[in-house]
Amino acid sequence: MEKLHHPLWIVELVNALLGSVVAAAARPFGIEFPAGQPVIPDYLVMALLIVVAVTVGCLLIRTRLKVENPSKTQIVLEDGVSALYGMLDEWIGPEGRRFLPIVGAMGVFILVGNYMGLIPGLMAPTSSINVTLGCTLTVWVYYHIQGVKTQGLWAYLKHFAAPPGAPLAIAPIMLPIELISHSSRILSLSIRLFGNIFGEELVILILFSIVPFIVPLPMMLLALITGGLQAFIFVLLTVIYLQGAVQVHHEDAHGHPEEALGAV
Repeated sequence: MEKLHHPLWIVELVNALLGSVVAAAARPFGIEFPAGQPVIPDYLVMALLIVVAVTVGCLLIRTRLKVENPSKTQIVLEDGVSALYGMLDEWIGPEGRRFLPIVGAMGVFILVGNYMGLIPGLMAPTSSINVTLGCTLTVWVYYHIQGVKTQGLWAYLKHFAAPPGAPLAIAPIMLPIELISHSSRILSLSIRLFGNIFGEELVILILFSIVPFIVPLPMMLLALITGGLQAFIFVLLTVIYLQGAVQVHHEDAHGHPEEALGAV
């Protein structure tokens, strides 16, 4: 796949400062980098830039938080947190609020990453399959860990083979279906986000190369909408996957399955 971007000045700067250090650290492990190519790839530089910018921004905002007469920035942030709490409460229940750090961090990283490509001199790290795959694997591993912590290893593995109330005889059929279903989530989450952002950047780049400034503007406006939408979809699917993992199934007095949430 051809690269969408010319070398970015910030990528060249980071590699000039840290490239030799990273290459030297990787050499004892037998990792060699091709000559003429940056040691630290552009998508990784952009991802690190997001982490640094968001961290610094949060530390600055933290010093300005007020109970009375909050700033507009604080109001927006509080509304965002309230929206995430509402989503977690609706899908998981009050216990779901403990997942706010992972859900919120993913949402902020993907949202900012989607919009970075609209800033001259930068690129959207989410236009790289490496970044979207990394986000997806983080969510995938995390919700399985939470499922094991909440239900116990045996109970969590059992629900792959037989749904609550179903006979164990169907396990040979259900087990491969469930394993394929959960494995396909890695592909669907990562490809959906990567495909949308990569496609937007490609179209904007082509339009900008043909007729600069004016023609790409409608596509950039559409990218503002779809960038936020893709971040919301990723967050929503993360919450849904967590809800499915931490559900604890019990049976009522009549032997019918009930659903409850276990505490970690």
